[in-house]
Amino acid sequence: MRLVGEDTFAAFGLHGIPGTDAFWAAARTPASIPAGDGWTTLFLWRGSSPASIDFESWSEPVALDRFGDTDCWYAEVRMPARLRVTYRFRVGEEAYADPLNPVGAGGDRSVAATPDAPPQPHWPAVGADGVLPLPRTRIRWASERLGGRRTVRVHPAGGGGPVVLLLDGDDWLYLHPAMSAFDSAVASGEMPPVTLVFLPAKDRQAEFACRAELWEAVRDELLPLVAESGVTADLDRLVVAGQSLGGLSAVYAALEFPELVSRVACQSGSFWWTPGAMRLADPLGGPVGGDVADQLRKRPDLTGLRVAFDVGEHETRMLPHCEEVEVLAERAGATVRVSRSASGHDRAGWRHALVRDVAWALGAP
Repeated sequence: MRLVGEDTFAAFGLHGIPGTDAFWAAARTPASIPAGDGWTTLFLWRGSSPASIDFESWSEPVALDRFGDTDCWYAEVRMPARLRVTYRFRVGEEAYADPLNPVGAGGDRSVAATPDAPPQPHWPAVGADGVLPLPRTRIRWASERLGGRRTVRVHPAGGGGPVVLLLDGDDWLYLHPAMSAFDSAVASGEMPPVTLVFLPAKDRQAEFACRAELWEAVRDELLPLVAESGVTADLDRLVVAGQSLGGLSAVYAALEFPELVSRVACQSGSFWWTPGAMRLADPLGGPVGGDVADQLRKRPDLTGLRVAFDVGEHETRMLPHCEEVEVLAERAGATVRVSRSASGHDRAGWRHALVRDVAWALGAP
């Protein structure tokens, strides 16, 4: 246990007696200091009840210690080099964003980054209480093939152009400010004007698990609605961007519907997937590259495909599956870009790759 006193957390740039009003008024965390080949990062929580930190995909929950008998709870968490991670505080059954961190991800999550994590220049810092802008154009899509109704938002960044279909669209609308990020990238000249189509998922496992019906519905139902929406939209230069199961589905669409999808931005694609993998105790323990790798071995010519692959460098069990698909796609003739993000399996780490790789898929250097 730490002793109560002045400058207890001075190494992290925090001064004063923890738990006092003066201390809380100046406190800003998370804060990191070097530790071996990584970092030690301080997290603080103000409250009267025990709390813990939930990290997204990177670590098991970490319990906070109480500073004496004050309302200050803290944890010094060892982090590797180059990490950006989503986290939230747990107090009982409730989840909270970090009130000391200006970078939020929705109402109950925050984003921490080690000092050596690469910048994400187009993504504005939005606090947990911030309200993200929403596209003015919305499409009410009642799909006969997929069933049910969903609201699809459409945004013409820079006036509109090639369609960029963002799978898991609600996450990019309500948790991460993709609309603002793409507007910034277009304004800076890093990509041409594009038309963003935010496609929400109703059942990710069912819809994204190499399912032809999804892409038939996109082709025959959704894209005609986009064309009729009044927004400038070039359907002949469609880019599909997806993460995790969405990345799997995007690459599957390029293989099975090449006349529809020839440009893909894939982050951490779930290439461990096989038809029975979801029922296994260890879904990632099956054949390397899963079903998509099997399909790629049968494809002699993918010269029309342009696909950018990215995966979190801390996703140790995902890497072999992704590497297998990357190699096979290039061997089959696809134009391939490969990169690694400073993250685990986490949208906070994929954000820069999303914008950069969509631009590349459209021909940017």
